[in-house]
Amino acid sequence: MRPNATVLVYSDDAGTREQVRLATGRRPAPDVPPVEFVECATLPAVLGALEKGGIDVCVLDGETAPAGGMGVCRQIKDEIFRCPPVLLLIGRPQDAWLATWSRADAAVTHPVDPVEFAAALAALLRERLSIAS
Repeated sequence: MRPNATVLVYSDDAGTREQVRLATGRRPAPDVPPVEFVECATLPAVLGALEKGGIDVCVLDGETAPAGGMGVCRQIKDEIFRCPPVLLLIGRPQDAWLATWSRADAAVTHPVDPVEFAAALAALLRERLSIAS
C-alpha cells in the first residue's frame, strides 16, 4: 500500500473543507492509505494543483462561487489528461442528474454525512489506486 493518498478539496467555504477533512479522518477505510489534503478555494488553484500532478481524488463543492464544482468537474474532465476521479458535493439528492452532466464519478449530498462520504471517497481511492499500481 502507498504511504499516502492525496485528495484535492475545492470549496470557497472553509467550513465545507473542514467537514470533508473531518469526515475523512486519517483514512476513510482501513484498506486505503492515509489521506493528505490539498485545499483549494479558487479555480486557478485547482487547475494549478492538477497540473502539478499527484492528486488521487478530487472533492468538489457544487455550491462554490463563482466557479461551481459541477462546472469545474466538467472542465477538468475535458482538460486534464488522466483526470482523477471526482466526488461531487451536491445540495440536494434531486441534483444527482447535474452530477451526471458534470461527469462526476460519485456524488454525495451536503452537508456531509461522514459515513456516506467516507464510503464514497474510499471507493474512488480503491479504484484509482488499483489502476495506478
